[in-house]
Amino acid sequence: MSLVRLAARPMLAAPFIWTGLERLRNPKEAAAQLEGSLNTLASVTPKATVAANQPELVARVLGGVQVVAGSMFAIGRMPRFSSAVLVGTALINALAEAQAEVPDAEKLPKFLKNIGLAGGVLLASVDTAGNPSLAWRAQHLAQDAKKTFEKTNAQVTNAVRSTTEDARKRVEDTFGI
Repeated sequence: MSLVRLAARPMLAAPFIWTGLERLRNPKEAAAQLEGSLNTLASVTPKATVAANQPELVARVLGGVQVVAGSMFAIGRMPRFSSAVLVGTALINALAEAQAEVPDAEKLPKFLKNIGLAGGVLLASVDTAGNPSLAWRAQHLAQDAKKTFEKTNAQVTNAVRSTTEDARKRVEDTFGI
C-alpha cells in the first residue's frame, strides 16, 4: 500500500465512522434527522413503510454500517467494497441533511460536504491500488488459457507425428518395406 493510501484512507473514513458512532450513541436524534427521508422513500416505495415506521432502528443500522464500512476502509480491508457502501451512506446523509429543518445557510455546506465525501469514496471504490481490475484479469485469463491450449495442441500434434514417424521406421526396419 502506498504512503498516500495509507494516510488518505483513514482520513476519508473518519467522518463516516464518527457519524456512525453518533447515530449509535443518539439513535433518537438520528431518527429525527432521517425521518423526512424515510417518509419520502415510503411514499415512493410501499415496501419502505416498515423502515419509515422504525426510524430508530434504521438509524442504528445505518450507524453500524458506517462504523464497520468506515473501519474496513480505513485499515484497507476490502477497500473497494467498503468504499462503495460508504458512497451509499454518504448519499443517505446528503438527502437527510437536505431535508432537515435548519436554515438554508446551513444546508448547503453540509450537503456539499456529503457530496464531496461521496465523490471521494466513489473514487476510492474504483481504485485498484496498482493491481489490475477483475475485468482485466478475466480477459487476460481467457487469453492465457487460449495460448496454453494452442501450445498444448501443438505439443500433442508434434508428439503424435513423432510417434507415427517412429512407428513407420520400425515397421520399415522390421518388415523391410
